[in-house]
Amino acid sequence: MNNNPDFSYQGVMSRKNRIMKQAVGIDYDQFELEGIAFDYDAMMNKAGYSLEEVRKIQEETNVGKTPLFEMHNLTKLVRLHAEPGKGARIFIKDEACNPSGSFKARRASLSCYQAQKQGYRGVISATSGNYGAAVASQSAMRGLNCIVVQELFDSQDLSQPEIMEKGRACEAYGAEVVQLSVGPELFYKFLILLEETQYFNASLYTPFGIAGIETLGYELAEQVRRTVGKDPAAVLITHAGGGNVTGTARGLQKAGCKDTDVIGISVDLSGLHMASDHDFNRKSFTTGHTGFGVPFATWPDRADVPRNAARSLRYLDRYYTVTQGEVFYMTELLAQLEGLERGPAGNTSLAGAFALAMEMDRDDVIVVQETEYTGAGKHPSPQLTFARKLGIAVKRGKPEESIPGQNIIIPESPAQIAVKRVDLDNLKKSYLKKVAQEKGGGALSPVELDYLAAELKTSTGWVEKHYGKAGG
Repeated sequence: MNNNPDFSYQGVMSRKNRIMKQAVGIDYDQFELEGIAFDYDAMMNKAGYSLEEVRKIQEETNVGKTPLFEMHNLTKLVRLHAEPGKGARIFIKDEACNPSGSFKARRASLSCYQAQKQGYRGVISATSGNYGAAVASQSAMRGLNCIVVQELFDSQDLSQPEIMEKGRACEAYGAEVVQLSVGPELFYKFLILLEETQYFNASLYTPFGIAGIETLGYELAEQVRRTVGKDPAAVLITHAGGGNVTGTARGLQKAGCKDTDVIGISVDLSGLHMASDHDFNRKSFTTGHTGFGVPFATWPDRADVPRNAARSLRYLDRYYTVTQGEVFYMTELLAQLEGLERGPAGNTSLAGAFALAMEMDRDDVIVVQETEYTGAGKHPSPQLTFARKLGIAVKRGKPEESIPGQNIIIPESPAQIAVKRVDLDNLKKSYLKKVAQEKGGGALSPVELDYLAAELKTSTGWVEKHYGKAGG
């Protein structure tokens, strides 16, 4: 290692791939094929663990085997507003029962196990949310040091209550939390810490992080079959960076759920830029929103590893958005009708499930595959109070009139909860535009065509047709 490294921004970025590879113990070069193509399946197998092995690893630290609950009262409410014969049964996988209180414990469990196995002294995670708490919790159980790099403040030193709550949770589990302002500083500082400490990069986007979620999809399928004797018609997954969709869908596939729709749900924050100092605090959700869901779907390799294992367009059957106000409303419904006080991440999908259940047959089963713990900063009240302080109007009315960053509209009736469909073909075309830019408009090889057909869950003919338009 260079004893006098260049710590300028340009110097650190020039060696980012070497730093990242050293910090995860994976030689990503071995998976590269031609041009933009790489062997995704081989990379996933590199995690080196079967589903049964992952389950055993997770049992060591009390991860997984979370309960599945039927939401009887929410289903009754859906049927009050649905057409005759409609109103699917709603179930929730209560991932808040994991250590650290979210499904992210599944991701962290395998990453921390791998770090311990490879002899790393500690782990580092760059996150503003539940994943940091999960890594801190799993590190404590494995006897590893833990650093969480958290994007927390804007230039006015203001921070959302939800992000502050998550930072508090990381510290409670013994992590050192490095709190930064919004912008490129986070990734720069993250790389420096990886290089200086020689810790393991417990990234959300390694094969280990994704393999840890596969047990969630597999467990869910087992539980639904035991409860109702058939597979779920749809599984709703709160979509941000793509890992939740990818891991859950892969688990459902391994369980043989061939006819189950994999549906992503995000909070609509269109018009807000996540790296903008002005916009950073004008969103009331730190994850599960379009500011992550769309960019990571259309170009996954913007992550903190050379090749991202979270690739949502390979797995999504449908993708919808809901508004901020609808999620706040659903959070209150869940608590007051079902007696479950849970945080906003899972309630994003629950809002989508409520709307879609109204359109589905009564004997269909729709599953929300996660809940998260809640705490003082995650409740609707502090988040809405903070929004008001920033001049965002909070009012009751029609959710479709919401403008992210300007207002939050709480529904007046559950019948107003709806979903807005995102055109997956448009996201796939956006992906191809980025490929065309990477290749300078050059032709695709047969290997690249096959890769992109799998990557976009389509045919080589579709890729050829739309790549030609993207390149033009």
